[in-house]
Amino acid sequence: MLKILVIDDNQPICQALQTLFTLQGYQVECAGTPERAWQILAQNNTDLILQDMNFSAGQMHGDQGKALFYQLRQQYPAIPVVLMTAWTQLEMVVELVKAGATDYIAKPWDDQRLLLTVANALKLKQLTEQQRRNEQQRLAAFAGKDLCGLVFASSQMQQLLQMALQLAPSSASVLITGPNGAGKEGIANVLHANSERKHKPFIKVNMGALPADLMEAELFGAEAGAYSGASKTRIGRFEAADGGTVFLDEIGNLPLAGQAKLLRVLQTGEYERLGSSVTRKADIRLISATNADLTHAIAQGQFRQDLYYRINVVQLALPALCERPDDILPLAQFFLSGKKSLSHEASQMLQQYNWPGNVRELQNVCQRALLLSSGAEIQSAELGLPDNSCSAKRSLDDIDRTQLEQALQLAGGVVSRAAKQLGISRQALYRRMEHYGIETP
Repeated sequence: MLKILVIDDNQPICQALQTLFTLQGYQVECAGTPERAWQILAQNNTDLILQDMNFSAGQMHGDQGKALFYQLRQQYPAIPVVLMTAWTQLEMVVELVKAGATDYIAKPWDDQRLLLTVANALKLKQLTEQQRRNEQQRLAAFAGKDLCGLVFASSQMQQLLQMALQLAPSSASVLITGPNGAGKEGIANVLHANSERKHKPFIKVNMGALPADLMEAELFGAEAGAYSGASKTRIGRFEAADGGTVFLDEIGNLPLAGQAKLLRVLQTGEYERLGSSVTRKADIRLISATNADLTHAIAQGQFRQDLYYRINVVQLALPALCERPDDILPLAQFFLSGKKSLSHEASQMLQQYNWPGNVRELQNVCQRALLLSSGAEIQSAELGLPDNSCSAKRSLDDIDRTQLEQALQLAGGVVSRAAKQLGISRQALYRRMEHYGIETP
């Protein structure tokens, strides 16, 4: 049974709240003073605190409640606190909500609104605890593995990395697909760092940056005089990587002639330098990456189907950053390196932006904000994101009953998440729910 602690010096209010919540199946403890509240917290596990802001007759400024709230946040940061008051100034309530209060309720309260607020706070607490357990499991799953500094929090990345670590010890060719800037090279680093070849060379080649007429020489080497300007023998990337791993980024840019040679290397391990008839051998593991649709390129005659099957023994599909929003803030904090923090509005803007440039764009935005921000906290305007790229705040008239119900269902009944999805405040969502007579799913 979930336990609620009510801290209020008004005995009739405590009795009314105890009756209301007991009828809903909660266990309720009441404390008329902060001292009694500390005793109850020390003796029992508490799931939620409902706290008044004044504890002495005639007090209306809320300083007592403010001091107690900060003490509670320091001692019991995992317990959600809902504030209740008839006298506190709105500015103080806003300050405390920003400092971590779950919500506030004005006296006299509406029973349904209060029950809804408490239910949502408890659901959010359960979700937070589940996320903490998932994080502990994630750390345990990757214990002893080299993740090459990758920062992530999403289940999509966790599953992808688990699969990459499972593949790492083999020599199977891996094709990493995903949009530009999503972090395909980081996945390739993990594959090599956890392989049996980790102490051997790891040679990276950006196929999109190589001129087509020099690509074959870059990959397989060239003898002196093999082409104009070749004054000395050139060792190719495959020869340099012997015993290790070759990472071919943007492999879709490899011309057909180079594809034929690559196919031969993968089939036999043999190749010749440009301008030479001497057959050489290379023992390499190939990791490839592309943001192109290679099946479409095959249909257009631009990519060999037999090579596709050789490089695509296993495929790792890396989602775009907008498809794994849980990674956005951890990545942003990593790029800020603790030098500055993000305001609440800036954090929301980062999460609402669609990130067409993926992780690389996020890194650039954070670096620019560090240079341009004048305070210790980065504001939304200092991110420099296009105005039309973030979800604009919506008026209540733009949201109908169906949209509200769908948002609440997708958010698992957690009002704060549904409000974020709709681009409105929690209070605005509550008002619209009351207007339509909607309760949380």
